[in-house]
Amino acid sequence: MRFLPLLWLGIMLTTVTEAQPTLHALLDEQADAVEAQVIEWRRDIHANPELSNREFRTAALVAAHLESLGMEVRTGVAHTGVIGLLRGATEGPVVALRADMDALPVTELADVPFASKVRSTYMGQEVGVMHACGHDTHVAMLLGAATALAAVQDRLSGSVLFIFQPAEEGPPEGEEGGAELMLKEGAFDDPKPDAVFGLHVWPEQVGTMSYRAGQVMASVDELYIKVVGRQTHGAVPWGGVDPIVVASQIVIGLQTIASRQLPVTATPSIITVGIIRGGVRNNIIPDEVEMRGTIRTFLPDVRSDIEARIRRTAESIAAASGASAEVNVINGYPVTVNDPALTQAMLPTLSRVAGDANVRRADLVTGAEDFSYFANEVPGLFLFLGITPPDMDPATAPRNHSPYFYVDEDALKLGVKTLTNLAVDFMIANR
Repeated sequence: MRFLPLLWLGIMLTTVTEAQPTLHALLDEQADAVEAQVIEWRRDIHANPELSNREFRTAALVAAHLESLGMEVRTGVAHTGVIGLLRGATEGPVVALRADMDALPVTELADVPFASKVRSTYMGQEVGVMHACGHDTHVAMLLGAATALAAVQDRLSGSVLFIFQPAEEGPPEGEEGGAELMLKEGAFDDPKPDAVFGLHVWPEQVGTMSYRAGQVMASVDELYIKVVGRQTHGAVPWGGVDPIVVASQIVIGLQTIASRQLPVTATPSIITVGIIRGGVRNNIIPDEVEMRGTIRTFLPDVRSDIEARIRRTAESIAAASGASAEVNVINGYPVTVNDPALTQAMLPTLSRVAGDANVRRADLVTGAEDFSYFANEVPGLFLFLGITPPDMDPATAPRNHSPYFYVDEDALKLGVKTLTNLAVDFMIANR
């Protein structure tokens, strides 16, 4: 679907807002009415977190509620994903709203009465499980939005596709999952949405909503490097080739790619080595060392260029010491791009719902999101909802993935209102 010219779209949205205040008022009333239930859902899901591709309990809760609202419901999409379709009173645009369901292998340390006590197995190790990224709130807010929109179903000119997605944090090794697999299994096939919206809780002041047109979140690639030397006694290093020293030199060399080889004013990029494994004894220089890391970029050409530079750097440093380096880069999520026209068109909605003073332009985010796959299929808009309490400084508040991650639940109603109003205003402007 082609968007209306921005000038006419803005006029149309303003006119619609004035002509149909009842519909927006109804959405506000529904958000008020469902707020307590949203908080209850959030706490229940938070206390019962599930790892990627294992969101069985969460999926059952979601499916049962969507079915109770009279929606057409698909389950088992990409293992545990749930899709609900709400058809409006008349034909019109199809809007997709997405939430992710999975938790992380993190042992919760936040002091809340509904803190997770769940233990599970991750990569062969027993771990704590926690909603340390806020996906519990995403599910609860989208359930609230589904409830609110179902209540005004007879006023909708179009349809809403509710996507509850598993494995945003990445599927277990050897498995597929997440948004990419949902699309492979037909999530956008029938009906195909005209736009997709999503939001993520973020350590900004509660009540704020942040957006960015164009590139907003980085691509992510997994980096594996195996350095092969020659084993020898630690007291006689010249009797072999030390892969640990070579790996150390490679780590330093990789940091010069972003800082010395690429134009830093053009686009950010990050290469981080998070794992170095090698050796079994203090006085034995091992044969090989394994390194693992992550690569973050915002432009496709930079993404491929960095991969080539990593290979050249690692292989050359290893060769200079008589070792060898085997580099493997596994492409992960692409860059998350907010459609510029859609972003601009929805700004009046954000201002109306959150208030002008609370709508902010976001900086580039070097985290990654597989919402990017959905936004590559249709125009998308991904937003950040502030959840840091007023008495806490966002700069020092525990960030996503922290065991102390904390959500001010006063933000959840704004999330519900944002999702419902985006859906309705898009349908009105594009019917």
